Amino acid sequence: MGANSQSKSKNNAPLFSNFTYQGDDQVYKDNPLKSDEFYTPILQGCYPDPAITRKGDDYYMVCSSFAMFPGVPVFHSKDLVNWTDLGGVLNDVTQFNPHDTGISAGVYAPGITYNPHNDTFYMIVTAFSGGLNNIIVKTKDPKKGWGNPIKLGFGGIDPCIFFDDDGKGYIVHNDAPDNGKERYNGHRVIKVWEYDVENDKVIPGTDKIIVDGGVDPAKNPIWIEAPHLYKKDGKYFLMCAEGGTGGNHTEVIFKSDSPKGPFIPAPSNPILTQRFFPRDRANKVDWAGHADLVKGPGDKYYGVFLAVRPNEKNRVNTGRETFILPVDWSGEFPVFENGLIPLEPKLKMPKGVSENKTGKEGFFPNGNFTFNDNFTATKLDYRWIGLRGPREKFITTSKKGLTINPFDTNIKEVKPTSTLFYRQQHNSFSLTTTIDYKPKSDKDLAGVVALQNEASNYVFGITMKDKDYYVVLQKNQKTRRDAEVNSTIVGSAKIDIKKPIQLQIKAKGDEYNFSYSLDRVNFVNVGGPVSGDILSTDVAGGFTGCLLGLYATSNNDAHP
Repeated sequence: MGANSQSKSKNNAPLFSNFTYQGDDQVYKDNPLKSDEFYTPILQGCYPDPAITRKGDDYYMVCSSFAMFPGVPVFHSKDLVNWTDLGGVLNDVTQFNPHDTGISAGVYAPGITYNPHNDTFYMIVTAFSGGLNNIIVKTKDPKKGWGNPIKLGFGGIDPCIFFDDDGKGYIVHNDAPDNGKERYNGHRVIKVWEYDVENDKVIPGTDKIIVDGGVDPAKNPIWIEAPHLYKKDGKYFLMCAEGGTGGNHTEVIFKSDSPKGPFIPAPSNPILTQRFFPRDRANKVDWAGHADLVKGPGDKYYGVFLAVRPNEKNRVNTGRETFILPVDWSGEFPVFENGLIPLEPKLKMPKGVSENKTGKEGFFPNGNFTFNDNFTATKLDYRWIGLRGPREKFITTSKKGLTINPFDTNIKEVKPTSTLFYRQQHNSFSLTTTIDYKPKSDKDLAGVVALQNEASNYVFGITMKDKDYYVVLQKNQKTRRDAEVNSTIVGSAKIDIKKPIQLQIKAKGDEYNFSYSLDRVNFVNVGGPVSGDILSTDVAGGFTGCLLGLYATSNNDAHP
């Protein structure tokens, strides 16, 4: 679509071009791949809560997206190594509209299941916006889009749907105990419902608690969640996360003769965790859990799950990412291979998979990769996302690059902002972009942001004071949940704008630097280095990772 010159002058819209994101993590330099290896995580950056399904030789995987838009990113693979980004399942803002939710609301913990009885894929998820709650959407082909959300009549979170050999459907999900009577903080249950496949609804009165508390109720286990049902050798298996999605996260498994229980926990639980190891271990991967299983190439089982790669200060800026491990299910219960020892950064490719094409031929990249975008393609890369609303509401692309038409909203507001986001995918990285922009008042600002949430972020952009142009670095942080966002100017510099300038964010672990260049060679630092602590989950809270954005506003309050 062409940029509208009239709206550009009217709204004073910036033009972005020559975007480059480059990963620089030491772990990938120290662990180069051999020809038969691939990296895990398979999805770097904030792609948590993975769920996976298979039809023939096609694998489809979905992840949580919270208030990012479109909702529920979906990926396709033929081999579990090379993945293609198919965009988001919930891409119609009239049906999924997280416009007034905090970044960690929206949608999370999806399930995806292929039903061979009617050749249909089901994506089921909890939506914390628009009164949707638990919904299901269907398609015959995930590559061609999805149907309308169907509201389901039950509460709780983390739903997953399962189809038995006889075609019957069942939904399992996390919920509060009956009557809301928690025995202790974190006491939750897993429920099962029978599902009416013809009419797409749960059958009233069929709900039953199948796990109360967790593996060992006598020990008051917390946050039993993320359930998935499987059937193998005539028996039913229920796999869940336990312990909360932080340092005590684990994956556990139960077995039954019926999808409605009773479910008996495996004596070998947990079957996946990183909770038992020294805090200061090298190349640490932590918080592993929230898993799903699939039969992979050569009928070998694999499990996808979330985990994190903290930086040197044990902060989580890249968010919860999607990892994969082979699973040994030769015995009675499945066990993640090497899932109970410190996780390694690379794996052997599945049997029969001959080539690692990650980062090539349109496949999602891994390791230390570079992502370049001039914004001249007819279709914007799916890695670019909006927050609380569609990116198409504020962008136009042309042969010159990307124009962002600024909203009258500030990055600190719980509203859609005119910001195009890219997930931070490495602990150490550099981001550089060229911006052509001349603000007309101190209310105008355009530039780049590093954002953990609406109350924890850095804004680095060009604005105006009196008749002069400035580049300014603003830190926004809420010190208490009930407090106002505290905004401080970390640094600023008066600049002479005669031609487009470059803006840069560089991070090395916890240390972030924001710089500009007037000559495309020499970069001038502003206000740095600064701590990335407010861009981490442990300081900012919530469930997301750091998002790096191209930002414009006509409601600026960052004044030099």
